[in-house]
Order: sequence, then C-alpha cells, then structure tokens
Amino acid sequence: MTITLRIILIICSIIAFFLCITKIKQAKLKVTNSVIWMIGSVLLILMSIFSNTVEWIAIQLGFMSPVNFVFLVIIGFLLIQTFIDNIRICTLNEKIKDLNHYIALKEYDQKEK
Repeated sequence: MTITLRIILIICSIIAFFLCITKIKQAKLKVTNSVIWMIGSVLLILMSIFSNTVEWIAIQLGFMSPVNFVFLVIIGFLLIQTFIDNIRICTLNEKIKDLNHYIALKEYDQKEK
C-alpha cells in the first residue's frame, strides 16, 4: 500500500471514530448502533498501520494489489452494516403493524361502549 493511501485511511478512520463518539455524547446515536462503525474504524487503522500483513493476506488470497483487498474489506463491512440495518427496519415495521392493530382494536372497543 502506498503511503498516501495509508495516511488517507488513518485520517478517515480517526474522523469516523471521533464522529461516532461525538454523536453518542450528543445523544443522537446509541452506543449499540455505533459499535460496528467503531470496529470498522479500528480495523482500517490497523490495516493501514500493519500494511505488510495486509499485503501478505492479499497475496495469499490472490489479489493483484493490496488496495483491492482493502476495498473488499470496506465493501464487506458496508454489506454487513446494510444487513444489520435491514433487520432493524423489518423489526420496526412489525412493531408498527402490531401498534396499528392495537390502536384499531382500542378504537373499536371505544365505539362499542
């Protein structure tokens, strides 16, 4: 990995990490939701610090360039985050549906009385 890419990864990871911490302190983000972002930030920092290990893994897996491996890790991370968000959305949709049913039953009971 080039020094430029390593510096960019480190800077972006540190910014993302501190942004998560700031949003948690402002109560705009829950700790459980930000854990995956913090883990991703730390992973990118470790990948940029230990670039020789990343290069070795990339060669072992058959990548043409270590940068491609870094992109694969980032894409995998984003896919995991999307999957987790999708699960949360489905859960919230079910809760909304249950709440709508509950409200409809309450309104029906009030009309009957």
